[in-house]
Amino acid sequence: MMHSFLPFPAKQFALPRFVRVAAVLAGLALVLPGCSDDDDTSADPAGPDKITVPQARLHPEGIQYDEAGKRFFVSSRTQGRIGTVTDDSTYTQFADDSRLVSTIGLNLDASRNRLLVAVSDNGANTSRSTAATLRQLAALAIYNTTNGTLSNFINLGTLKAGNHFANDIAVDSQGNAYITDSLSPIIYQVTPQGIASIFLENAQLSGGTGFGLNGIVFHPDGYLLVAKANDGALFKVPITNPTGFTRVTTSQSLTGADGLLLVDNRTLLVVSGSQQTVFRISSSDGWANASSAGSFATGAVSPTTITRRGTDAYVLYPYQATSPRFAIVKAKF
Repeated sequence: MMHSFLPFPAKQFALPRFVRVAAVLAGLALVLPGCSDDDDTSADPAGPDKITVPQARLHPEGIQYDEAGKRFFVSSRTQGRIGTVTDDSTYTQFADDSRLVSTIGLNLDASRNRLLVAVSDNGANTSRSTAATLRQLAALAIYNTTNGTLSNFINLGTLKAGNHFANDIAVDSQGNAYITDSLSPIIYQVTPQGIASIFLENAQLSGGTGFGLNGIVFHPDGYLLVAKANDGALFKVPITNPTGFTRVTTSQSLTGADGLLLVDNRTLLVVSGSQQTVFRISSSDGWANASSAGSFATGAVSPTTITRRGTDAYVLYPYQATSPRFAIVKAKF
C-alpha cells in the first residue's frame, strides 16, 4: 500500500517544482522504510521482542498474526476457545463453541476473511472431552475474521475409521485447505465450498505409536511441505499428484518437528519442541534437498509453532498447561 506525505500545504508556498518533488520524495522515504516481496510492512512498526500473556492454563498450540487487526490469533489445547493477543499483552476471546474441544493449528486466510482452525481431542480439555471424541475428533472450523461467526464446521474423522488428531492447516492459492492428521497417515483436503476428502493416505506418513504428521505449508510453486514429528521427515507433496510425494533430503535433524513457516520460496523455518529450537533450512533445487541455514534456541518452553509478522517471525511458547502465562517471542537467528 502506498502512502502520500506532504510536509506542508503546497498551495500556501510558491516553491519551485523541483523543491516540492524533492520534499515529497523525502517524505515517502520516511514512511516507506522498505518492502519485501511477501509483505508490505510499512504500516506495522517493529514489534516487541517478547509478549508475555497472563492467561492461566490456556496452552495455545497455534498462532497467526493478523496484519489488518494488529493482533495475534491463538488457539487453546486445554480450553478450546480462540483468542487474540495485542502487543500490550491483552488477551481477548475471539470465538468459542462447545465443539471446540481442543483447538490446535490455525491458518489465517486473510484475502478470504477466514480463520481456519484444526479441532481435536487428546483429553487435554477435561470439561469437553468425551468418550465419543477422544482420539476420534479431527475437524476443521472456519470463522469469519471480522465478526467471529462460525461459517462451517467439518468433521474430517468420519472419512476414515481409526484414531485421529487434526493438527495443522495450509491453504493453497485456490482456497483449498489441507489438514494433517497426527494419529493417522492422512492429509485431508477441504474445498472453499466445504467439500472434504482424503487428499493423501500413505503408510510412510504414519507416526507409529506416536505423533506423525504435524506442520504443513503451501509452496507457491504448487506443492505442500509437510513435517513428521516422530522422525523429523520432511515431505514434498505435489498438489496435482499427491501420491508422487517425495522425502526432502537433509542432514539437519528435524525430530520433533511441529509448526512450519515458509519465509520465501527457498527458506523454511521448522519449530522442534523436543529439540527446543527453531531451525532455518534452505533449498536451491525446489526442495529435493535442503541444508541448515541457522537456528534459534528457545530454551525449555516447549515451542509449538511460528508465524510471520512483516519481515519477522514470532514463536509461540505455550509453557505448561498449569502455567499462569504463555509468551510470543521474536525469533533471532
